[in-house]
Amino acid sequence: MESGAIRIEELLGGFDLQSTVESGQSYLWRRADGRMYESEPAYGGSAWYHTVVDGEALRVRQVGGPREGTLEWESTGDGAALLTDLLRLDDDLAGIRRRSPEDDLVRRAYDAFEGMRLVRDPPFGTLVSFICSAQMRVARIHGMVTALAREYGDPVGFAGPGDDGAGTYYGFPAPERLAGATEAELRDLGLGYRAPYVVETARMVADGEDPAAAADLAYEDAREHLTRFVGVGDKVADCVLLFSLGFLEAVPLDTWIRTAIEDHYPGCERGTYRETSRAIREQFGGDVAGYVQTYVFNYLRTR
Repeated sequence: MESGAIRIEELLGGFDLQSTVESGQSYLWRRADGRMYESEPAYGGSAWYHTVVDGEALRVRQVGGPREGTLEWESTGDGAALLTDLLRLDDDLAGIRRRSPEDDLVRRAYDAFEGMRLVRDPPFGTLVSFICSAQMRVARIHGMVTALAREYGDPVGFAGPGDDGAGTYYGFPAPERLAGATEAELRDLGLGYRAPYVVETARMVADGEDPAAAADLAYEDAREHLTRFVGVGDKVADCVLLFSLGFLEAVPLDTWIRTAIEDHYPGCERGTYRETSRAIREQFGGDVAGYVQTYVFNYLRTR
């Protein structure tokens, strides 16, 4: 096991770990004390969080604030490289804010969650997470994804100074494992009507349909590519593009962003998902609109 630390003052625009992993954009991280998504707003905490990516276990906690704190990590691999990739520590967050609109709602959202970054989660786990997200609160989605990992994911032994006592973490299941699950089994884990969507999408991926292939396409073509998976509409596709595949211009039109449009940007309502998406994307700064979306979403959801 390796360990190390990253000085937050060296990151452009700072960083806040709790809001980054507990803001409804990722369901692939776990909290050592089991209290993920319990506090609102989630910000400024010092709990240990962990995830497993490609068989490598990683855990991290933040000591100190969003400007001068430290990220302490432990990992079975190169923890610094994993953190930089998964939590987009190489983004120029200060520059992104400068390119964002300066209206009152956006300014309040940025101020409330200073240092929150987008995540870059693995594509398949992100795809299934947001298939599970339909008509669900964030804590419930996290519970479903955690249950899938414990039931079908590969265990990784892990012990060290930050150990939560369990000593075993679970990666998100491989497509082949979920493809072999039955709908009844997934319903027993709480997935409800989403169970057949997850099984059929897992079968598609196991058979060679790669959600990551969307990364090589233009944005709207990439969204169309992802909607071929069962249970994936435009909004879920936009979530995968934004929180996994690096399309920072994607703006998922969920309930909270539609509320923002109704209350603050009524001129962006164009009658269809895609036309409204184009309008709010321009309102939110074009190529950084996904960052603005995530701040506004989290601010409205938790205020």
